[in-house]
Amino acid sequence: MERHKILIVDDSQMNRELLADMLEDNFDVFEAADGKEAYSAILAGKHDFSVMLLDYIMPNMNGFELLEIMNKKGWIQNIPVIMISSEKDETFVEKAYDLGVIDFIDRPFNERIIKRRIMSTISLSTRQKELSNFAISQFHEKAKDNTLMINILSHIVEFRNGESGLHVVHVSMITRMILDHLLKKTKKYGISEKDVSLICSASALHDIGKIAIPDEILNKPGRFTPEEFAIMKTHSMKGAEMLDELGIYKDEPLVKFAYQICRWHHERWDGKGYPDGIAGEEIPISAQVVALADVYDALTSKRCYKDALPHEKAVEMILNGECGAMNPELLSALSEISDELKNELLKSSLGIQQEIEVPEEFDEELDGHRFDRSRHLVDRLSQLQKKGELIETLTRHVMFELDTNPDVMNLSPLAAERLGISQTIIRCAPDEPESGLFAPGDFELLIERAKQTEPEKPFREDKYLMNIKGQERWMSITTRSVWTEGAQPEYQGAVGIIRAVSGLHAKAECEKVARGGVEPCAN
Repeated sequence: MERHKILIVDDSQMNRELLADMLEDNFDVFEAADGKEAYSAILAGKHDFSVMLLDYIMPNMNGFELLEIMNKKGWIQNIPVIMISSEKDETFVEKAYDLGVIDFIDRPFNERIIKRRIMSTISLSTRQKELSNFAISQFHEKAKDNTLMINILSHIVEFRNGESGLHVVHVSMITRMILDHLLKKTKKYGISEKDVSLICSASALHDIGKIAIPDEILNKPGRFTPEEFAIMKTHSMKGAEMLDELGIYKDEPLVKFAYQICRWHHERWDGKGYPDGIAGEEIPISAQVVALADVYDALTSKRCYKDALPHEKAVEMILNGECGAMNPELLSALSEISDELKNELLKSSLGIQQEIEVPEEFDEELDGHRFDRSRHLVDRLSQLQKKGELIETLTRHVMFELDTNPDVMNLSPLAAERLGISQTIIRCAPDEPESGLFAPGDFELLIERAKQTEPEKPFREDKYLMNIKGQERWMSITTRSVWTEGAQPEYQGAVGIIRAVSGLHAKAECEKVARGGVEPCAN
């Protein structure tokens, strides 16, 4: 096994030699005569030190000065420090602990005690790193799940609006690019990196109020009449009202940003927007940026009533004020990131998946809280879970996951409550197969269809006749399969939503089956 490396930092050669003699049978020992030499050794990165034994009083750079540098650079998180000192003053000891010192050893050196304390420190540090690595991996997995949920939400809203399902994804991407660029230029808007992440997530809800707009208006191919346009414009207030009625979620930062975006993303810089006619800086920056992203993607996307415009033409129209007056600083940002934006959206349209990135402030907060990492990460995971619950509450649909080995459907608590069944449905369970939710064979069919998708085309939508609390109802199930990366991707399961098939559509499906036994689940 690889031996642990110990760095002894002491200006006394005698002390270094004494400690080295005690430790060299069990550890690889390295020496530094002062803080500057220790700094250089760490900076070189040639050795991954498991523990540092650090003297306080040294020339050139003393122990506290080195500790302050290690804190600023984040090294203290990876190199546990045991201080060599007989100082008993409480102020000294408190400062040492505040700077990250784990333990103290005193002269004369006791070989047995020093070895014990070094091994205890290594053990503590190893367990902490393992916990942090595990928690971070869980954060990444939850972040990926959260991205999938946002994709599903976009599919729900845009499917009803006759759009591709990419609109919400594009708006979020454009919003992040504009905000990131804006933050590099100015701090006047008072938004942090954390706020940027929340705004991008909240942007997915900008058109949630369209759920309340009648189909015949929402999907009308021609121009609206004045009466129809008046109804269409109500979607911004309806979305805000839905968010305002969320009860326990109402005060969540994500919901507050979502409320601003829903209500004011159709306001304009000159006050000629709706619903409130506010102008300039009265419009929250979150709503301003999403408004710009929304307009750009609407111009460059094909709709039932128009063809898509080229990127260059869309940018030109926005900059010329043809789509309404907008914040000059945001227009400047759009112009400056124009080429980058075009490339990123091209990747998205080709289905190139981007890696989930941990926001910078996440890493910074981890570095600042050595022993609070697990609590901090649990808080983050809880926030992501709340986002999923929020989406489910807003759409009034139910969400689930399909796991493999064995094949199981795991419903969210809210989904199980709405469907009136347990949270877990096991394929071919002997006592209560499929919990009576599906018609015979349909649960197996759902699983097989999810497995038959492809990594490039993971979405699938089918209709099933299901038993919802004792009543047969036509339901639409949309799944998004998850695949491993690599040359030979493997199916890992799926996430999905169940929603009711409304009105005439449901009646037509029933009539098809009644007339000739047409496969009800075919899509």
